[in-house]
Amino acid sequence: EGLRALPGIGPYTAAAIAAIAFARRTMRGDGNIERVVTRLYAIEEALPQAKPLIKEMATTLLGPSRAGDSAQALMDLGATICTPKKPACSLCPFNEDCAARERGDQDTFPRKAAKKTGTLRRGAAFVVVRGDELLVRSRPAKGLLGGMTEVPGSDWLAGQDDADALAQAPELASVKHWHRKLGVVTHVFTHFPLELVVYTATVPARTRAPDGMRWVPIATLDGEALPNVMRKVVAHGLGE
Repeated sequence: EGLRALPGIGPYTAAAIAAIAFARRTMRGDGNIERVVTRLYAIEEALPQAKPLIKEMATTLLGPSRAGDSAQALMDLGATICTPKKPACSLCPFNEDCAARERGDQDTFPRKAAKKTGTLRRGAAFVVVRGDELLVRSRPAKGLLGGMTEVPGSDWLAGQDDADALAQAPELASVKHWHRKLGVVTHVFTHFPLELVVYTATVPARTRAPDGMRWVPIATLDGEALPNVMRKVVAHGLGE
């Protein structure tokens, strides 16, 4: 408590100083330590609610002396062996006592509370091909995915129906009919989930790009600033 009263010292730093500098039996709230402990004891409670329990259980792993070294060892264990994905359980000194490893679901710990998402938004994306080129545009500099590259599309709105979304297709004189691909592309942003219907069209070689849009070689798409949702759209639109 005395350390936390100092300016700029929070609970994590206070615990680290207490353990390393003063050999107090205290455990810092490190993500690597949380992963080791939740797997070792198969703690089902989700983060962040589980933090007090994790800290309590982690403290039982501290040695009778050199508390700072014990805490550092647990951090290193989480960083190098008890990793988030594909932990090297065969190398772990706790492997015979690890409840999660015994169950075979160690990759699922620590448990995390389900993300709260907003109302589903819907829209359309238009994948237009001219030979070996794709029609794209840049998103506005400000706002969601600011400045990134996308294929033309409709607004993303809650409750938007397919007809309204299709009406926002790019104006291309040679396109008389848009082909709707089966299925939808789904993506989850921090504040809302999204469903996009994908329409495709092929245009003649001399077709000019509408204002604000451009043609880019499909072979160079990896070099474009395409967000993940647009990479899904392009893969869906160009797929068989």
